[in-house]
Amino acid sequence: MSRTHRLYLLTWAAAGLISLVLTPLARQAAIRWNILDRPDNKLKTHGDAVPYLGGVAILVGFIFSLVIVRFFTHFPTGTLKSIRGIFYGTILISVIGLVDDTRRGGLHFKTKFLLQTLAAVVLILFDIRIKFAHPEWLADLLTLVWVIGIINAMNLTDILDGLAGGIAVIASAAFLFISLPTEEIYVNFASAALAGACMGFLPYNLSKKYRVFMGDTGSLALGFILAALSMGTSYTQINDIGLFSPILILALPIYDTLLVSVLRLGKGQSPFIGSKDHFPLRLKAVGFSCNQILLTCYSLCIAAAIGASLMTILPLAQCLIVMGTALGVFGVLTWEVCKIKV
Repeated sequence: MSRTHRLYLLTWAAAGLISLVLTPLARQAAIRWNILDRPDNKLKTHGDAVPYLGGVAILVGFIFSLVIVRFFTHFPTGTLKSIRGIFYGTILISVIGLVDDTRRGGLHFKTKFLLQTLAAVVLILFDIRIKFAHPEWLADLLTLVWVIGIINAMNLTDILDGLAGGIAVIASAAFLFISLPTEEIYVNFASAALAGACMGFLPYNLSKKYRVFMGDTGSLALGFILAALSMGTSYTQINDIGLFSPILILALPIYDTLLVSVLRLGKGQSPFIGSKDHFPLRLKAVGFSCNQILLTCYSLCIAAAIGASLMTILPLAQCLIVMGTALGVFGVLTWEVCKIKV
């Protein structure tokens, strides 16, 4: 194992340890300050009130692990700038989530979209943007759409214990694997940090005795960081189809967001109002246990991540087979889940 790989491992371990230690403290703080997610017997049916603020522990683990590893290495030129951009944007989006978690009734979706746009602009200012589109204004516009879209996709995915955190672990591991051969070092370190921070949180999120939610503080930040990571490496060194790899890596949250949005609009409903029509909740409606739902979703994410990785190294013809297979799977999935009444 090279020294660089050991530093990635250090980043992952530090983030995991910090998150593991801080999550129960964040849970106790949420209980003390009455920052609780209370069931309403409509959408929130989790029984007793559950503390929020788990997302704070994830973010502290993510940020401080990268600060710690900085003392063990000198980042290449431009890496620190990119990491600062992610830091600043993450802090902004986390504050948005924290206010939404703690304010009675939360923030209006228009306000959230505006503030999310500002966070996405931070990435652009630090030159973390989509680079395949021209002219520059088009690239920046696509960047805003992509970042805001992934932020909200991850937020909507946080509907089941272990789901958003597990997806973030798989996705960040995929971005790390794909980015390893490149010189975009910030993607490698930030991916390792995010995976570790989420893994430190998940045991409590899945615990019955010490259960805690990440809240919007965590889910919005996960989406923001994953969107930033997805734009930081090259996918098209072998063929241009590799450009779709980030979409495949984040396929499940993107798919679920599009599914519920289309179905709600088709019924004349607002896509911004919650309901039980999400893909994982449809599985629950037909008798899947929570563990079976997680296993199904994790398996889909891992398969998609492997497919995305293959698309960056295979010839064009084989990449088209991977893409066709993925489209076929999600097509069949859509056909079946739309039959489920919710």
